[in-house]
Amino acid sequence: MTETALHPITGVAARLHEDLDDGFDAGLLTLGPIETGAALVELERAANRLAALQSRLLAHATEVRVEDETGAPSTAAWFANAAQVTRAEAHRRVRTAVAVSERYDALVAACVSGEVSPGQAEVVVRALDDLDDGPPESVDPEVLADAERALVGFAAEHDARGLRVLGRRILDIVAPAIGEAREAELLAKEEREAAAGVRLTMREDGHGCVHGKFSVPEMHGAMLTKMLDAIASPRRDHLRDHPAADAADAADAADAADVRPVWQRRGQAFVELIERMRDADLPDAAGAGATVVVTMQLDTFTGGLAAASLDTGHRLSPGEARRLACGADLVPAVLGTKSEVLDLGRSARFHNKPQRIALILRDGGCTAEGCDAPPQRCEAHHDDPWSRGGRTSVARGRLLCWRHHRVAHDPTYLAESLGTGKLRFTRRI
Repeated sequence: MTETALHPITGVAARLHEDLDDGFDAGLLTLGPIETGAALVELERAANRLAALQSRLLAHATEVRVEDETGAPSTAAWFANAAQVTRAEAHRRVRTAVAVSERYDALVAACVSGEVSPGQAEVVVRALDDLDDGPPESVDPEVLADAERALVGFAAEHDARGLRVLGRRILDIVAPAIGEAREAELLAKEEREAAAGVRLTMREDGHGCVHGKFSVPEMHGAMLTKMLDAIASPRRDHLRDHPAADAADAADAADAADVRPVWQRRGQAFVELIERMRDADLPDAAGAGATVVVTMQLDTFTGGLAAASLDTGHRLSPGEARRLACGADLVPAVLGTKSEVLDLGRSARFHNKPQRIALILRDGGCTAEGCDAPPQRCEAHHDDPWSRGGRTSVARGRLLCWRHHRVAHDPTYLAESLGTGKLRFTRRI
């Protein structure tokens, strides 16, 4: 009885494992930096070639219906189970493999040689498919072939992200006459879909925090990012008065000193952005503005520990309520012992624009000791609380950053005037 000869690809897989075993067994002590770098590049190219061979096999698997052996619903479903990859990953890889093998010969050759990585190949396929199927109609096959060759050539100098950008504008390079019209149609389509897909969901977790998800058009996402980064940036305004080199060094030092992760900096900036939004900038809702009303007992307003409440039904700590009453666009409703309204916050409670400008010119930023927050990240604070007869004036006001303004109204901290215009905060024992 004769044995069935194994296919050469099966032998390739077996030899690969043997060669890899040799590589893992080899010591690295004699491998210098230059040879290490060369080996890394060669291994990356070999990995690309191996991925191309696997992609070819995946396309073949769809033809021979490898899933029929186990009753799986599709080749991708079979591969996900057999190779222990996610279904989304399996479907993506099978889809790319079929597209490359059926339509894009130049891309196949580049993948086989190892010049194009799997990630780059996927981007090229998506860009070419968008040209073939997108608005206003499919492009000429010759133009599509030119676009394929151009993107494959760009892969030598651009990673997958760079290729994605080039893929969106590839017609401007290979067919300028139709590139502008095509891009205009594509952008209009994307903008319509983005506008239709706008979403914002929020939910309370019952522990004082609200979680949310949103989807907005790309332009509005860019606008929000700029707003948040402007608030979150640790760089100071007075750096522009330094020589260029010194300013750059100081700015880099300020960035390095802020060890908060980007997601935290932007999250805190988002909170500050919401607090900066004034009622006058918002439309009326059912005849009433969007101002939030915080209700508190007189004892809380003058420094007590009783919690306050918002007109939305939410509760606030006394320190947070006093901080917001000091400067945010929020109306504090102060109640007496019989719950009668003793005081409703008036516009005179808040520093007006000329007063704030004077504070900026005098203080230059946060007046807490050791803090260098610039004026645009600060709020106007009353040295003498309004509730105790304090007046809204420049002489008895100061700038405090968002964080130190919270500390100033936190009863666990003691504020000490240093006589230099600065405040020193110390946690009470």
